[in-house]
Amino acid sequence: MEVIAKTNADMLIAGGRNQYTALKARIPFLDINQERHHPYAGYVGMVEMAKELDGALHSPIWEQVRSPAPWQSALAENGPTLRLGECLGERSETAQPTKVVARRKSVAVNPLKQSQPLGAALAYLGIKGMMPLMHGSQGCTAFAKVMLVRHFRDAIPISTPAMSEVPTILGGVYNIETALLTLLEKSNPAIVGLCTTGLTETCGDDMHGILKELRDRNPKIAALPIAYASTPDFKGALQDGYAAAVEAVVRDIPGNTTNHQFGNSADVFYSYAVPGLPSQVTVLAGPSLAPGDVQAVKDMVKAFGLNPVVLPDLSASLDGHLIDQNYSGNTSGGTPLSQIKALNTSAFTFAIGHSMKLSAEILQQRFGTEFNLFDDLTGLEAVDSFLQTLCEVSARPVPEKFRQQRRQLQDAILDAHFFFNRKRVALALEPDLLHSVAWWLAAMGAEVHIAVTTTKSAVMKELPVDKVPIGDLEDFEELAQGADLLISNSSAKSLARRLGVPLYRMGFPVFDRLGNGHRCIVGYSGTKQLLFDIGNIFMEADETQAHEQVHTWRESL
Repeated sequence: MEVIAKTNADMLIAGGRNQYTALKARIPFLDINQERHHPYAGYVGMVEMAKELDGALHSPIWEQVRSPAPWQSALAENGPTLRLGECLGERSETAQPTKVVARRKSVAVNPLKQSQPLGAALAYLGIKGMMPLMHGSQGCTAFAKVMLVRHFRDAIPISTPAMSEVPTILGGVYNIETALLTLLEKSNPAIVGLCTTGLTETCGDDMHGILKELRDRNPKIAALPIAYASTPDFKGALQDGYAAAVEAVVRDIPGNTTNHQFGNSADVFYSYAVPGLPSQVTVLAGPSLAPGDVQAVKDMVKAFGLNPVVLPDLSASLDGHLIDQNYSGNTSGGTPLSQIKALNTSAFTFAIGHSMKLSAEILQQRFGTEFNLFDDLTGLEAVDSFLQTLCEVSARPVPEKFRQQRRQLQDAILDAHFFFNRKRVALALEPDLLHSVAWWLAAMGAEVHIAVTTTKSAVMKELPVDKVPIGDLEDFEELAQGADLLISNSSAKSLARRLGVPLYRMGFPVFDRLGNGHRCIVGYSGTKQLLFDIGNIFMEADETQAHEQVHTWRESL
């Protein structure tokens, strides 16, 4: 290391024993000893060596491991630099916008997307005492419920007015009224999340008019908080429905409140979020966040002395837990109604996921609450931006545990970057999650081979790939030829088997793996675990390929 320092060398080329000495000093390293997986002999070997030298020297990871944290920079020392209403962590690497292309097919083969009503139901399930009500036929609700049960392996409360042929033609006023009164009698929900389906959207039910009519003539329904979202399943996807449900909640529920509504000390959420305190902040959790991700976000916010009101809070409802009280037909956890009603008292809004932008703007327009938008929280740069904003909002320094986690992530990046270099990864995910994972892979030196998504989104215009088709898994299989790894939901496992490419399961639904309520890919620790999970897949694939090459050479002798 002294020689490197004196000669100002750009990298170290040596055997494996010196590898981690160089990496700890943040110096590029190339292992030329016998442990390497590629030959350097001959013309092909020379080309391979040149590629590895280039990858080691110019990997994007060096900027990450060498740059100081934003709160350590001179800019941070000069005082708060909070930029309100902006999307923090935006990248400018793409020379021109990514082209989003809709694949024109008469039929979807092996669909990738899930419906809007399912996404709305998922968002509603993050509210305590909630009963999602899908205005449609019984089959519409049954399908969504099966998908949610398989993914979370938990009891899922969803109800339906069970529209048949006659009310579909004549109008569903009676069915909705009967459903609401039955819910009040049987399960007595604190709030109802109403969403439409393709059936009722096609027949053209005037839902705003129906709800006004029912409230005018029935005081029980008038007293029941109802959030209504239009979610036709013949267009859009899960992310659109999820966003529409959150927008409906922040539009219809919050307002002027009085202090007596928050005096219920039996509320288990009361201890960490007291509406009306100056330290209260709103966290709009987007559809890319699993329950484990939401919990990690809450922990980060609370570590700065802030009281987060998370909407929706899937970490308290779909995290897979047993309850002490008797079974309830409504959600047993999530964001309490009292906190939703007091969103107007929050000092700031953190919108996580681009699809939460409109919800944040609604809160800003209604109550003047400033916000910042974070497209993702996976990767060093993204987490840095989030913690820096928390630091400025709370006027507190970043806790030491996050500083240590950051150093651990930087070390993990150094250890793993060899296995990501020049790997081609094919993605088939919802837009918010696709954006997050694609940029994280690019920051690790991998190549986004192809990206397929489910619906239009402004965030798709900024990706490290030239073109993104809106398509199905048949399109994905066709375009993923030559990839080293597939990242998609469990429905892609059969095509992964046909392509002979490993599949990393992510998104919704994941029905052949346990622990979906606890998986976390956000924050420094979540990013580090994702790094290890995918890095181990690449490591195993490299070893298998090397053994196959050696076997082929021996057979040719």
